[in-house]
Amino acid sequence: MTFALRPGVSATDTDHGMVLLDESTGRYWQLNGTGALILHALLDGATPGQTARLLGGRHPALTSGRAAADVAFFIRSLTEARLAVDA
Repeated sequence: MTFALRPGVSATDTDHGMVLLDESTGRYWQLNGTGALILHALLDGATPGQTARLLGGRHPALTSGRAAADVAFFIRSLTEARLAVDA
């Protein structure tokens, strides 16, 4: 699976995470630092499993199963919101 933002969606890092803009609707989406970490990893080509391990490394109290579920939920949420696609 290759993860990408849909054409017309721009991403900008902020002091507290990231903001996505869907240029076709004018809607903004704000991601916290964890969301930005996940998105950067996926856009850089990491698999969901690699991204979950990265997330677990940053948050040691997070179980590997929970990290994988969080990454899957994140991907599903952005895809359902039409912000991202499986390229």
